[in-house]
Amino acid sequence: MAPSMNCHESSMNYYDIYTIMEFLEHTTESGEAVEIRADELLIRSEQDALDIMTSIGYLHDSRIIIVDKKNFGEDFFDLSSGLAGGILQKFSNYRVRLLVVGDFSGIESKSLKEFILESNKSRQVNFVADTSKAIEILNG
Repeated sequence: MAPSMNCHESSMNYYDIYTIMEFLEHTTESGEAVEIRADELLIRSEQDALDIMTSIGYLHDSRIIIVDKKNFGEDFFDLSSGLAGGILQKFSNYRVRLLVVGDFSGIESKSLKEFILESNKSRQVNFVADTSKAIEILNG
């Protein structure tokens, strides 16, 4: 996968990839997984998700990405915005696995709870409590 960064459509550029993110590689039975750690909001749009996906593919030769829920914009968790569906469709189309880590126990939205439960039935996108659970799923 070649990177396709377009600074006019995305809020990130290559400089951001190297300066605001830390990458941890995990060897799993499913393949090399790259965990992204950042204190900042990373994914505000479908283009941001594509930029991260292609950068991880190019820089780390990985098709498995682990990212904290704090790195997604609030619109991602508002299903009426369509952002979550659009982003997850991109991951599915490009056959890149996504594991979102964080505390999802306090979610009040019934539709979001159902969305997470349905996603967790797949092997494409999973919402898990922490990185160790993500690695467990990837090794299972």
